[in-house]
Amino acid sequence: MWGKLPAPKYMAHTIFKDNAAAALALAKGEIDVSQHFNPNIQLLWLNYGLPISTYLPEAPYGIGASLPTAFFNLKSYGLDQIAVRRAIAIAVDYDSIIANAMTNQSATFTQVPRSLMNPTPGEQAMYDHDAVKDLQWAGNDIEGAIALLDGAGVVDTDGDGWREYNGQKLSYVATCPNGWSDWQAAIEVVAAAGAEIGIEITTNFPEWSVYQTVVTKSDSPLPAGYDIFMMWSAGAGPTMPWGRIRNLLSSEWVGMASNWNGNWGQYSNPDVDALIQAIPNMTDPAEIKDAYTELVRIYLTEIPSFTLMYRPQSFHTVNESVWTNFPHQGDGTEPPVPPMDCTDGWGIACLYNVTLVNP
Repeated sequence: MWGKLPAPKYMAHTIFKDNAAAALALAKGEIDVSQHFNPNIQLLWLNYGLPISTYLPEAPYGIGASLPTAFFNLKSYGLDQIAVRRAIAIAVDYDSIIANAMTNQSATFTQVPRSLMNPTPGEQAMYDHDAVKDLQWAGNDIEGAIALLDGAGVVDTDGDGWREYNGQKLSYVATCPNGWSDWQAAIEVVAAAGAEIGIEITTNFPEWSVYQTVVTKSDSPLPAGYDIFMMWSAGAGPTMPWGRIRNLLSSEWVGMASNWNGNWGQYSNPDVDALIQAIPNMTDPAEIKDAYTELVRIYLTEIPSFTLMYRPQSFHTVNESVWTNFPHQGDGTEPPVPPMDCTDGWGIACLYNVTLVNP
């Protein structure tokens, strides 16, 4: 390409035990480009003076593109009730997740109100913000959640501190893969919200090898221990936000023996399916915007899942001990090379731009 070969002759992809091991390797200069979540990444250059940087020089350090999401198992007792799902969702302290679990490597839900869109300007323009404003929430609304549950008759009748629905105690397990430190911290915040509103939520962190076989099986009910569970959503791309919404909400994935697409809580709504099928054939921008707005309205009303944070498409953190001239905001390349770890799409152009620090 461009009449030359990439600057590096070889690429090695190391797989680490967990985020902590990867962060240590990055600091030691054993990684050139990291896609791992590295907590408090800014300390590596501010406190330790290491030649490490991110695509954006300030928080959130990367371009938000995907929406790590907590899915409700809609067949778990009580989670078939919108009031229970909404109460849990609005009680979660998302600012704590972003400040602590994500160490501010995410926009807040005050800065970018929740919808089905990522924080990029292009996607944010795809729906009518004012039309769904009353349905959006920024979190930590304990009083609102308690009032909602009380109004729905989901109350503590036996005095043990936990609410019951039709006489049965509401008790759930929230889970995500072990070693995914930012997700684990986020799930702990979800569990803490449950305690604040009288719903017992404990946490469990199975190994990914087990977790993925359970969550991606959609032709049978999820087993015990998967009442609330985290999975990813699609990031940036030419089919977005339609592709992400399809993955999050389409009932076409329900019943699949191996489902790596989405809608892992097995939500089904014919109106949603009809809109998802119709949008690719629409050409009028106003009609498209109306359709997306309606999908956001349904999603924020029925809450089959809820986004916990915004996440970069890739964290794209680089250590310039060996190679330099990696992509970063305002680096002058035209067209700009996106922060894609030098491996995906136009991000591969990075490999033709990097140079050795000591040739």
